[in-house]
Amino acid sequence: MPHPLIVFAAIGLAAATTATGSAFARTKAMTETTETSQSAATTLQAAMPHGYREAGRRAIVVDGEGAELVRHTRIDGRNATLGGEHFSTVIADDGRLKGFARIDLDLVGGPLPTRPEAQAIAMAFLRDAAPDLLPALTISWIEPHDEPLRVTRDGRTKRLMLTGMKVKMRNSADGLWIWVIVGADHKVMVFERDIHWISFPGRRGTEKWLHDSWLAEKGYGIGQS
Repeated sequence: MPHPLIVFAAIGLAAATTATGSAFARTKAMTETTETSQSAATTLQAAMPHGYREAGRRAIVVDGEGAELVRHTRIDGRNATLGGEHFSTVIADDGRLKGFARIDLDLVGGPLPTRPEAQAIAMAFLRDAAPDLLPALTISWIEPHDEPLRVTRDGRTKRLMLTGMKVKMRNSADGLWIWVIVGADHKVMVFERDIHWISFPGRRGTEKWLHDSWLAEKGYGIGQS
């Protein structure tokens, strides 16, 4: 029969090992979250158009998980209402960039990139912004895509269409959808990931926090939550 002191020592060693393992896991998780947040910040800094400032932020829920929506509008106030020009971002509570939209009048009417150009730009973007998606990524199609934009000129409101080249992809590992829309300036205009699609009746299941028409439909404004 083992000596009691030996038993107590073994129990203490096991407890210490467990505690060390738990602490290591917590540290590792915190480090990964910090690195993910830094990566998102770097991506958004590069994507944000010049002359914008924060207009509001709110805590939101995306597919049952916490996130934050932050909206930026032009410093000069041009088309700053809902439906107008904005740069909006959705970042999950774990620091992961879920998406952004760069809806800017300067992108209207320009020549679009070709499909091969849009694909190359999208893949280069994902390598930096969401490399975890690349191993199981499949491209569904690449086609022009319109985003609505409401502008005011001389006191009159006009509805325009902002067109980009959309690269629609699916993550074969979990079945969720991803897309990157490349604007006329050959830079990413819209990015969304982890989009849940309901096959029947054929509609998007994930909330549309980056889409002003959806925000208006749900009664959300631009300011704080």
